[in-house]
Order: sequence, then C-alpha cells, then structure tokens
Amino acid sequence: MKQHQFQPSLPPPPNTVGIVGWMRKNLFSSPLNGITTVLLAYFAFQLIWSVLDWGVFNASWIGTTRDDCTSTGACWVFISVRWEQFMYGFYPTEELWRPRLFYGTLAILVALMAYEKTPKRSWIFIFFGSAYPILMAGLLEGSMFGLPSVDTHQWGGLLVTLILAIIGIVLSLPIGVVLALGRRSKMPIISKLSVFYIEVWRGVPLITVLFMASVMLPLFFSGGVQTDKLVRALIGVTMFYSAYMAEVVRGGLQAIPKGQYEAADSLGLGYWQKMRLVVLPQALKITIPSIVNNFLSLFKDTSLVLIIGMYDVLGIGQSANTDPNWLGYSTESYVFVGLVFWVFCFGISRYSIYLENKLNTGHKR
Repeated sequence: MKQHQFQPSLPPPPNTVGIVGWMRKNLFSSPLNGITTVLLAYFAFQLIWSVLDWGVFNASWIGTTRDDCTSTGACWVFISVRWEQFMYGFYPTEELWRPRLFYGTLAILVALMAYEKTPKRSWIFIFFGSAYPILMAGLLEGSMFGLPSVDTHQWGGLLVTLILAIIGIVLSLPIGVVLALGRRSKMPIISKLSVFYIEVWRGVPLITVLFMASVMLPLFFSGGVQTDKLVRALIGVTMFYSAYMAEVVRGGLQAIPKGQYEAADSLGLGYWQKMRLVVLPQALKITIPSIVNNFLSLFKDTSLVLIIGMYDVLGIGQSANTDPNWLGYSTESYVFVGLVFWVFCFGISRYSIYLENKLNTGHKR
C-alpha cells in the first residue's frame, strides 16, 4: 500500500507579510482608511517639507551679524552668535573652562551610570549623589579651589537649567520616599506631619513657592545671614516636587500585596530591612512611569525661575529677543530652546522605557 506523502507548507502570500502586509492591515484595510491615509500623508509631507525648507535647506548658518541672514529661511546665525549665553549665561569668558568641565564630567558620569556593565557602578551612583555636587559647586563658584569667585547671578542658560534639574531630581526622590513612608506610618505624629507637609506643598503653585523662596525665606534666617538666590530656588523646587514624589511612591506602596509585608515579617526582618529589601524595590519598580513623569515636569518647570530674576536657557532666549540688533528672530530662539528641552526630556523618557522593560521580569510567563 502506497504511503501518503504530505507536501511541504507553502509560504504566506507576499502581500500579507512584511511592510506590505502591515500597510494593508493598518493603513489600507478599507477604502475609507486608504483615502484617509493618503490625505494625512499628503498634509504631513507638506508640513514636514515646509519645516525642513525653512529650518534646513533655505536657512542661513554662517555669519556674525544679521546682515549675513540673506535667505528667506531661518537665521541660525542668531543662535551661533548667542551660543555662549545659551550655554553659560553671563559667565566670565576667561573662566568658561569651568562650566565646560562640568558639562564634560556630567556627560561621562551619566554615561557610566546608564551602562549596566560599568565596574563599581554603585560607587559611581554614591559619588554622583554626594561628593560630585559639592565639588562642582566649588568649581563653578570658585570658593573651594582658590579660583576667582563667580557669583551665581552671572550663571545662566543651560547651566542653570541643568543644576536646578539635577539637584531637584537627586533630592526630591529620597525626600519623597521618606515622606511616603511617614504618611503610612503607624505613629500619629509622624503621619500627621507628613500629611500636612504633602498637602500644603501640593496645594500651592510652583510660582508662589519660588516667590516665597526668593522673598520670604531670607526672613527666617538670623540677621546678617545671606542666602544665594540659586540656593533658594533649589530649596523651593526640591520641597515642592518632593511632595508630589511622595504621593507617587505612596501609590506604589499601596499597590504591593499584603502578602509581601507578611512574608517579610515571617522572615524576622525589621521595619527598615523590610522596606529596603522587599517593599521599596517593588514599589519603585511599578512607579517608574510616574516618577519619570515628575522628573520631566521638574526639568521643564525650571524655566519658571525667570520670574525671580534667574536666566535659564528660556530666560536667555527671551532676553536675546529684545536685543535691538536681532529683533525679528524670536522664532529661531524659541525653536532652539524647545529643541533643547525636547532632547533632554526624550532621552530621559527613552531610558525610563528601557528600565521598565528590563525590570518587568516579574510579569513574564
């Protein structure tokens, strides 16, 4: 008896797989979807082409005065002439090596901390959160290394934006964790104080906080004690966002199943051991999106320090727009500032997605 032989499986039709298959399924699945896709693609192409024509193909890139802006597109000469102000504010020209050293070391440390296989990575984190800010503050201000003193009112641009954002992020997270634990504490005094702190700071706009830090905070110090305006802004931003961070962390703590607490208690772990080894790692992992969202809001809200007389990168752009020699180029200024904020925020967002995917092992089957 002749045995039946199965024929080999045929490959799927070419128009159902790959990019063609994806387009047929998602973009041209019906006549209405096809027409909508074509119209949207046409308008998107027109918009993208107009932006590229204005900002790249028909733009002026080289020059030193507005007379060099001879094209009908963007005048990026304005940005190149004001480049040092956008980066360093009004920092003395002969001392620009100091903020440049800060930028360089910051980029190196961030790259080392982001790379998983960096040797002694935990020590780099500790150094970045403890000694590094003190060393850089001494370098930029000049009080620690015998360098010429540069007052913080001369700082500005991206330098002020990064300092406010980094210090605010580094301090607000641990303070927020402590406040979240305090709010869930069984000790009435600690719990009530934590609730009072969180609700007060969450109920006040950040602009008001900055005004209070700039105007009212010096009144609480003894006579003759002078507080730097940048330090006051840092205190205000940190206290404000630590309250928001506390609520984010508290949400993560409440999401942890009760069995995790009971399992830690059954192992004989103390309160701080239980929080450090069992509860907080899980709570922080599931709140990464919310924590990063707060970080992004903090980074963008640094532009509000303009109202207390500090010139961050947006403030420098607005002051440059009032220069009589460069009137009419505010669009280039705002586009550049927006691009700076987008680059940093997009980088933070993408790294947070990477962390989520890496730490999502507990939900895989």
